[in-house]
Amino acid sequence: MGVLKKRVIGIDDMAAHIPKIYLPIATLALARNIEYAKLNKGLGLTNMALADVHEDVATMAANAVLQIISQNKLHPNQIGRIYVGTESSVDGSKPMATYVLEMLTTYYTEEYGPDCFLNCDVVDLTFACIGSIDAMHNTLDWVRAGSDRMGIVVGSDIAKYELDSTGEYTQGAGAVALLIKDNPRLLAISEHWGTATRGVHDFFKPLRKLTKADLIAEVLKLADASVSVDELVQKLQSSGADSILNTLEESISIHKETPVFDGPYSNDCYQERIGEALAHFGEQANYTAKEPVTDNWRRLVFHLPYAFQARRMFSEVFFKEAQKRGDWSLLQAELGLEFPEQSAFDTPEEYKKAYGKFLRAISKTDRYRTFVKEKIAKGEWASSHMGNLYTSSLFLSLMSTLELDLKDDTDLSGSHFGFFGYGSGSKAKVFEGEVQKDWKSIVERFQLQTRLEARTSVDYDIYEKLHKGQLDNSISLEDESFTLAAICQEKGVQEGSRTYQWQAKARVGAWMRQ
Repeated sequence: MGVLKKRVIGIDDMAAHIPKIYLPIATLALARNIEYAKLNKGLGLTNMALADVHEDVATMAANAVLQIISQNKLHPNQIGRIYVGTESSVDGSKPMATYVLEMLTTYYTEEYGPDCFLNCDVVDLTFACIGSIDAMHNTLDWVRAGSDRMGIVVGSDIAKYELDSTGEYTQGAGAVALLIKDNPRLLAISEHWGTATRGVHDFFKPLRKLTKADLIAEVLKLADASVSVDELVQKLQSSGADSILNTLEESISIHKETPVFDGPYSNDCYQERIGEALAHFGEQANYTAKEPVTDNWRRLVFHLPYAFQARRMFSEVFFKEAQKRGDWSLLQAELGLEFPEQSAFDTPEEYKKAYGKFLRAISKTDRYRTFVKEKIAKGEWASSHMGNLYTSSLFLSLMSTLELDLKDDTDLSGSHFGFFGYGSGSKAKVFEGEVQKDWKSIVERFQLQTRLEARTSVDYDIYEKLHKGQLDNSISLEDESFTLAAICQEKGVQEGSRTYQWQAKARVGAWMRQ
């Protein structure tokens, strides 16, 4: 009996949708009276990608998927699934993936007929920033479980924070699509995955509930009107069906695009989960307890809420890996600090402060800086110019790494990469990929640098109006792309439904008024 050859499954191709406009971080720093060096040198921020008036997460996802299909000359019926990772969905029930499918179907109907995507499975996966990693993990298993299966995974998000909040300067927008199949030309993904999950509240987007009485009272206060709130609430019972507040519920739920978050706590969760997931990966991949896993990875690719997040959060893993490797004494000699033993401190708070100081000191050593330069820095570059893409962040980091290695004429064939995905709430996944021999032919068409340099910068006034939804017309419409045509404002069975179109630059729209 012959030996069955182990199947190789992974990422065959990648495509990014990059919005055409951006805000220079220097402009935001000036408006917020923040030292630019703090954001640029400290966090690695240079520019922030912005979604234009005609863009939403569905159009960005559809444009990225269309790139994948077009550049690989795929027939729609070859694509068994399109799985979407997002935390910025446009509906609480109808998945964004159905809008993506609708746009693609309309585009390909003339050539392949109206049922060309009828048997394509689509769904949204949401777990904060790790949703698209979950979608890829699921799709890899699905491809592996069948024969001749091919799926597309796409992450698409608009990272939006309140104006003048501590998260504002990390905003971003964009989408990245992956083609998952047998015998990939770009990256083979190992079957071993490390996972770490805990239920926490470091970052979330709650349904905020407000009573009808509170809403009415606030409006009356703004109008300086002295009317009985209780009487107005009672009148709601006899108001027409089209009344905004005429619901049976006592409270009104409001969903905001911006999150509730605790930045320092979220950083702690990120640091803890990736360390736990790495330990689990080592167990799954049969590493011994004393083997430094990261030594086997030529590059490390991370989810990056901001460009320098990984280098700021990874010093703990670096320290533990040095202990396993046996060269901790060399690092400690450069460090000049003893490891803080918890038993030496009176309170957990004192120990946490000392341990944080210890990890920050590690990150300033020459050994750590060399590690960052060799294994992490290339993945930071694109994030620096786009900002946080939430579910697409890790994939953008991979594209960034590969493009800069291509530019440097690095021979990556056969190299292993380590991946660290994170989603608030919170979960981390660690996995491994092997760069394939044809990787250069795929990466050559990324053209991230060329496309990022071709964008249009906007001033602060335009940025603020975009943030507040006060613009009717787009700043920069590109030829040949999916755009948002209208959001139905009429009461009835189509209220809030979105329509999209394949649009050229000639369109001048006021879709928000329709």
